[in-house]
Amino acid sequence: MKILHTSDWHVGKVLKGRSRTEEHIAVLAQVVAIAREERPDLVIVAGDLYDTAAPTPEATRLVTRALSALRGTGAAVVAIGGNHDNGAALDALRPWAEAAGITLRGSVRDSAAEHVLTGTTGGGERWRLVALPFLSQRYAVRAVEMYELSAAEAVQTYADHMGRLFAKLTEDFGEPGVVNLITAHLTVVGARTGGGERDAHTVMNYAVPASVFPTGTHYVALGHLHRAQQVLGPCHVRYSGSPLAIDFGEEENSPSVAVVTVGADQAARVRDVPVTAAVGLRTVRGTLEQLAALPVTDDWLRVYVRETPRAGLREEVQDLLPRALEVRVDPEMLPTADARKRAAQRAGRSPRELFGDYLDSVGHADDGVRELFDELMEEASR
Repeated sequence: MKILHTSDWHVGKVLKGRSRTEEHIAVLAQVVAIAREERPDLVIVAGDLYDTAAPTPEATRLVTRALSALRGTGAAVVAIGGNHDNGAALDALRPWAEAAGITLRGSVRDSAAEHVLTGTTGGGERWRLVALPFLSQRYAVRAVEMYELSAAEAVQTYADHMGRLFAKLTEDFGEPGVVNLITAHLTVVGARTGGGERDAHTVMNYAVPASVFPTGTHYVALGHLHRAQQVLGPCHVRYSGSPLAIDFGEEENSPSVAVVTVGADQAARVRDVPVTAAVGLRTVRGTLEQLAALPVTDDWLRVYVRETPRAGLREEVQDLLPRALEVRVDPEMLPTADARKRAAQRAGRSPRELFGDYLDSVGHADDGVRELFDELMEEASR
């Protein structure tokens, strides 16, 4: 069978105040085009369909249309909730999804069987998919108790609970002649983060070893980390990565989807298919003169400007580089800790004198700022 594995769409993302809706439309259209060309039997979307738990109607329309278009290619479509998604809201869409032939699992349900899906490809290959949405630590404990496993001990870790859940959900993975699959939204020990994930859910307290996935699994389709990568484990464990760079911490990523060929008696083979429709993210550095000499591109820019801090510097940079979404003074141009300490120790001086010392310490020579400070001081003292 053939699988198209994608995740971490983050529809609704706003980057430094700039909507990325048009980029998401183009990116998801390209993902659908890849599905039409590759003709997978199954499409897996491994969480974080949205960037926020309260998506706008526009974001909801885009996600539901993308899922419908993927289903329109003839593939079975399964999507799970991620840590950015509102699991209950995704579950509220289940009647629509089921009518459209799409399987949504936003949050963990009372019955373990709800998370074990089965199907048969047009070629007669049987498959079984364990679909587990993102679980916070407290809900991992609840899920263990809900499925009537052994009592959850307070000292047990998140990884312990997740391991027990997967053991329960994969009890039938020993059946011959079936492609056994898992999709989940979590952090696996040894994987590299991609830059845009929510830190609280990538720390070691939330990381699980790859050994939680049984050896009888043919392919594990993961979401949460935005860098496409395979993780060493007892079976084929892979993150598809995000199909677009979510923020400037991901500018070195290569957005893609994973196309997987696997059989009950055939090991998984994976190709990463590039997704190129999004606008690039790029970091540049230099003086105003050097920045003015940069070639014009459509990339969104993060700029570290090598100039002493002064009023209006951001505007000067953005006049030169209209695509600059983030402008910072290069750290090398900022005052040292010793300089800041000396300035703070100057006691017995007037506010104007202290402010003047501060401006001198950072090399700020704009007299207009001093005059504005005087006006504000006069206004405040009335």
